[in-house]
This record gives sequence, structure tokens and C-alpha cells, in this order.
Amino acid sequence: MSRVALVTGGSRGIGRAVAELLATQGHRVAVNYTANEAAADAAVEAIAAAGGSAIAVQADVGDADSVTAMFAVVGERLGSVEILVNNAGITRDALVLRMGVEAWDEVIETNLRSVYLTSKAALRGMLRARWGRIVSISSVSGIAGNPGQANYAASKAGIIGFTKSVAGEVGSRGITVNAVAPGFIETDMTDALGDEITTAASERIALGRLGQPEEVAAAVGYLASDDASYVTGHTLVVDGGIAL
Repeated sequence: MSRVALVTGGSRGIGRAVAELLATQGHRVAVNYTANEAAADAAVEAIAAAGGSAIAVQADVGDADSVTAMFAVVGERLGSVEILVNNAGITRDALVLRMGVEAWDEVIETNLRSVYLTSKAALRGMLRARWGRIVSISSVSGIAGNPGQANYAASKAGIIGFTKSVAGEVGSRGITVNAVAPGFIETDMTDALGDEITTAASERIALGRLGQPEEVAAAVGYLASDDASYVTGHTLVVDGGIAL
């Protein structure tokens, strides 16, 4: 069944892989971006070339007014959001004693406040329809922590707590709320770490390699599908065994 899906931060990396997968499943996809319009347009064009349906929609998902405007655009062009994938995220790494307030606030706003804003907006339509899927991208850092990423780890741990709480609130209305916690995935974010760090990370991973965005997308696709109709409040770890 074709549904309307919104993927925040959907122009590249994990978000783009998720958008492309949902489109192949027959869903109409809204690809959200903050500033990189060209990347979002490229994602939409790739989806269209593969026979899918997608639009690009700009919004700062950490800003309430921007989120409201985004949902209005998606509603007008595609319909009410039935599948929400909260993927937008940033890092501003530093040891906590050297971390400025701006770096803390920016990460919490983009990574966690956005999940609250978009989920709240999507739930209105989902509750009326008595069906919905919310899948938020957390991280193994939100489970195990990571030195130098107190802000990022806190935001991703917050997503897990939010997921469990909201799952309990809306489960009786046919809405599932889940999270996916990736480990080291080959994206622009990990590319910036350099070869030394990524090689060291690979040695800690049971499967001996970094993951691919498509492998995370597959987990999201499952949780967003009817096959996962009895899974809610769960965090699915996709980390190649690094948490072992």
C-alpha cells in the first residue's frame, strides 16, 4: 500500500538511503533538507529515475514554525504524513569541559528537539487515521556513550527515552514508535573522522568493517512496514557488533 513518508535530513547518507528504499516500496516520499537544496534535488531525481515518487521540502526541523510550514507543504502536495523517519542530526564534538553552550544547544535542538516537533506534528494525522509509523535514528553512542560526544550521546539517548514514552501513549491507536541505533556507518560524518579513526573503529567491530547506509535503511524499512505491526517502543541496533 502506498503511503506518505517524510524523511528528515533525507538528502544524503542514511537519510537518502532511507528515502530511496521507501520509494522503492511504493511510498510517496518527502525528502527534507535544511540548506543543501542541490543534494535534496539529486535525491529526488534519483528516486524519480528509479520509478519512484518524491519531493524535496526545506525546513529547519529544530524550529517549530519551520516544522509547521513543512508539514503544510507535504500535506498539500502529497497528503498527511503516515510514515515519519527522524534522521536529521549533527555533531559538535568536544570534551565536556571544552564544550561551549552553543555546541550543546545546537546538537540538542537539531537531534532531539526536532524529534519532538516532527513527531507531534505527524501524530495529529496518524491519530485520526489510526495508523502510523515513527522511526527515529538514534546511535550506539546513545546507548554506550562516547568520550568527546556528551552532547551527541545525550541527544541520541534522549531519542530512545522519547521513543519508549510515546510508543506507550499512542500504541492503542495503531501507531508504532521505534528507533534504530546505527554504529559506524560510511557517511560524510564518518569520512570526516579520517582513516586512522575509521580503521581503529573497524577493528572493534565484530564484522570487521563499517556499515553501509543501505543496511540501516533496511532496518528502518522493516520498522516502517506492516511486517513490524507488533513491534513498538523498540531500539534496533545496527552496528556490526561494535557494542559487543
